[in-house]
Amino acid sequence: MLSRRLLRIKTIKALYAHFKSDSDSLLSSEKNLILSIDKTYDLYFQMLRLVADVARYAEDRIELARNKKLPTYEDLNPNLKFVQNPVIRQIDTSALINDFLSKRALGWVNSPELIKNLYNGMVGSDYYAEYMASPDHSYKKAVKLVMDFYLNQVEDNPLLEEVVEEQSIFWCDDIDFSLIMVMRTLDACKATQEEMPVLPKFKSEEDLQYTKELFRKTLVNYDEYMKYIERFTQNWDVERIAFMDNLIMATAVAELINFDSIPVRVTLDEFIEISKYYSTPGSSVFINGIIDRIAETLTAEGRINKFGRGLI
Repeated sequence: MLSRRLLRIKTIKALYAHFKSDSDSLLSSEKNLILSIDKTYDLYFQMLRLVADVARYAEDRIELARNKKLPTYEDLNPNLKFVQNPVIRQIDTSALINDFLSKRALGWVNSPELIKNLYNGMVGSDYYAEYMASPDHSYKKAVKLVMDFYLNQVEDNPLLEEVVEEQSIFWCDDIDFSLIMVMRTLDACKATQEEMPVLPKFKSEEDLQYTKELFRKTLVNYDEYMKYIERFTQNWDVERIAFMDNLIMATAVAELINFDSIPVRVTLDEFIEISKYYSTPGSSVFINGIIDRIAETLTAEGRINKFGRGLI
């Protein structure tokens, strides 16, 4: 399922787009936020299907070799361990995955060069050679091969990143999140299952409501939250503080004030981590100091009220 961190990032990006476009429609911007979340879930299915398309490419190569005018012994007696990998077969035959991709018009049919690139990289790897030569045909070994494929061929693949970004502008920066979901799916699959254990979009419906409320509260109360930020940045040239820094801090303040069930430390840690990747170098240290002081002030003012064990 989509993590709360991803939902926070999506919210910040939607707020950034709203302010930079001078939009005056909260509902329109919120709709784009939900669309962006839906597209990330689409990418999860797209990425999960990827290894099955590489296996189909491998099957096509085997068939072409068999039909040569002068086939070799290896052409006529190929090693079928990869194309018959039971985990890949589960993905390939999954009605749930295939129906989802069909309804959303997703797939890799228009990306043959990517499939070829991934296949060639895989067959030239040590992990693939070891798998194909091993007499171990266990399901555990099959899962490891698929995991190795995603970790070694898919992760940080420049061609994949290029293809994905061409397919959807919403997928920029989402590959790593989708791969984490793919790996969790593979870790949970079992030989006895007829259907792949696909992850739900959200852990609970509360996650969707959380995202909408975080977006709305930050947007509606942005000026108020900025007053707290400005109070603790008096020695800084406010206009020179990166807009993304202010936006991250304002969103953190919104979470501190409006979500009683989320511990203060969780909010601080999450937004500081986000700033390391989505703002300027050194922003995390700056943001850490500012929102920590804001949290203390809000607590003293009685605006932060956390309930439950471990939430103070």
